[in-house]
Amino acid sequence: MCTEISTSKQKKFSLVTFVDTPGLVDGDMKYPFDVNQSIEWLGDLADLIFVFFDPIGQALCKRTLNLVEKLNQTHADRIRFYLSKADEAGHESDRQRVMMQIVQELCKRPGLNKTGFDMPTIYIPTSGKPSRCVNQIEEVCKDIEKTINQTIQNTLNSLEKDCESIARIVTDKLHKDNESVSYNFGARTKGVCYGSMGFLLPFILILNYLASSASDQSLQSILGKSGSETFKLYLRPLEKMWQMVPNQYHLYVLATFLLLALIFLIIGKLKSRLRPTLSRKQRKALEENREFVQNFVRKKKQTLYSQYLQQSVAEHDL
Repeated sequence: MCTEISTSKQKKFSLVTFVDTPGLVDGDMKYPFDVNQSIEWLGDLADLIFVFFDPIGQALCKRTLNLVEKLNQTHADRIRFYLSKADEAGHESDRQRVMMQIVQELCKRPGLNKTGFDMPTIYIPTSGKPSRCVNQIEEVCKDIEKTINQTIQNTLNSLEKDCESIARIVTDKLHKDNESVSYNFGARTKGVCYGSMGFLLPFILILNYLASSASDQSLQSILGKSGSETFKLYLRPLEKMWQMVPNQYHLYVLATFLLLALIFLIIGKLKSRLRPTLSRKQRKALEENREFVQNFVRKKKQTLYSQYLQQSVAEHDL
């Protein structure tokens, strides 16, 4: 593959990239790469696909027509057919015979048999060698220019839609992050509540055991007389409940309380699972990107569209 660069600004050359694919012939000729797959890949990217038939008829080979028919299945609106080197086809009758032959071969294929078939004749003029053949190469230039204008309009129109899509995606992401923050707050609250219950039950049992086993003098020496009385006052309902349980069931009740405490701790662990959230730096970056897209890029579209219209009007006047 080779590349040629034209610095001319005529015919919007700076906006056009021509990709010339190798000519395909029947037979045992092999290429160092999958040429069919490469041309199909280029066809997916190109805005226009030019198919050139020469008067010699080499372009009517089965391999070329198979590829053209396959491209026509997905890109029929992009394909243009031309009779190249039309000045070498001889007289007008010879040219018509060549064109009829090409059209007949194309119409034999269901994928290429369509109404309104058009195949302009083009060739590169040679100084000192006049030709009576009509050269429609200017129509090719107009078709390319029309496609460029349509592509520019589509690009500018999609720019605004893309800006709206980006802003909407950022807004949705920030909204989901706010929901995750709210969910995490509720999850932490539930986790603390269940965890507190899990630690509170063993703690109460331990206090009850200390209160029942310790003497009044020991409690008064640690908590004071008023503190000891208050301590016993709050634990008296639990002590009465514990006394109502027969001695042979004390271990079962104790095991039940410990099991409940373990269940509360497990539930607290499960309920406190958090969702991932954005950091302050990430939220700030998203908000800045949304503001940039809405206030700068979106407004830039209006400027570019105005420049495009001014340029189109100027070229039309010229």
